[in-house]
Amino acid sequence: MTGSIHWPTAVLVAGTMLVLWTVLALLRRSRRRGFISETDRATYATLHTASLASRHLGDGLTPDAAERAGRYLLSILGAHAVSIAGPGSVLSWTGSGEHHRDLAVPLGERTLETGRTSAHGSDAVACTDPNCPVRAAVTAPLVTDDLVVGTITAWTNLSSPGLLRATEEVAAWVSSQLALAELARTRNRVMEAELRALRAQISPHFIYNSLAAIASFVRTDPDRARDLLLDFADFTRYALRSGGPFTTLAEELRNVERYLVLEQARFGDRLQVSLLVAPEVLPVSLPYLAVQPLVENAVRHGLATKEGVGHVTITATDLGAEAEIAIEDDGVGTDPERVRTILDGAHSADSVGLGNVDARLRQVYGDEFGLAVETAPGAGTKVTFRVPKFAPGVHAQG
Repeated sequence: MTGSIHWPTAVLVAGTMLVLWTVLALLRRSRRRGFISETDRATYATLHTASLASRHLGDGLTPDAAERAGRYLLSILGAHAVSIAGPGSVLSWTGSGEHHRDLAVPLGERTLETGRTSAHGSDAVACTDPNCPVRAAVTAPLVTDDLVVGTITAWTNLSSPGLLRATEEVAAWVSSQLALAELARTRNRVMEAELRALRAQISPHFIYNSLAAIASFVRTDPDRARDLLLDFADFTRYALRSGGPFTTLAEELRNVERYLVLEQARFGDRLQVSLLVAPEVLPVSLPYLAVQPLVENAVRHGLATKEGVGHVTITATDLGAEAEIAIEDDGVGTDPERVRTILDGAHSADSVGLGNVDARLRQVYGDEFGLAVETAPGAGTKVTFRVPKFAPGVHAQG
């Protein structure tokens, strides 16, 4: 009927208008004051200060890190001073009353032993300076891997339950940052060990065969022999470089090209290669020596024992937020169970770094970014992996 009102629609419209007016009111208030409430303002300030402190704690519990983080921790606690100490030494003092610095170690001994927060009154924090604001303190433990590695002490004029709880919370947060720093260092050490192991797996047969192929051209085609020797030198230089753990896909593929040129000198027309790469993914950073070992695996185990011509196809595809790299051969293939065993951590001289590459990808990006292998006897092999275009801490060195 004309002029009638559909009540559900009217209620919806009214509700929508109420929400819009509320949002507009909040926006006006936000423009005027910057935050909706003082609680929001305080929360933001605390989180921002903690974020600034975390930048310095990434190096672990060192004097420099403690000194740099101390001023932000002092701001969070609102005490007169903050000190950070390790077993037997004071790493930093920030704030007033630094003549109490030597007290930080003896006052922290009980906390180091028990792992519990301790409050210290004026009897423990004695001071003859009438202008000194420090008359009490609270000491909380810094813990990583269930071990007390240090203490943080808030120095004030009067200890209170609020300060005790706040110091405990700050200590727990600092402990979490130290644990993350240790985890990062452990991950880097594991990656360095994996890289050393991978370098050690560079096939002696490949080196001998490459040099033999180069020698065979010395008399018949000296120009090609020279070019191959330069490719061999560049390949080994890249493989044994002392740079960081990451490189760009462009650099990795350049080294793959050197490897394939050397292998084609040996196999001749038996080895055919196709390379399909989206230009957008060339600058993407990824673990160093992530692609070449997979290509070597395809040549050595997929094609070396195959009769006739063998094909290796290398593709790099843009998937938006990720890049996908695939190495496929039409060789002899292998038993999927054997591949599963290698990826589960079993060592095999024939895997040519397959398990190594898989382990490093998972260490850097997480388990969902490991290798995916499709193979069967007589059916060839396809190895695929994805990497995020942007990942925290993954940057190729210039």
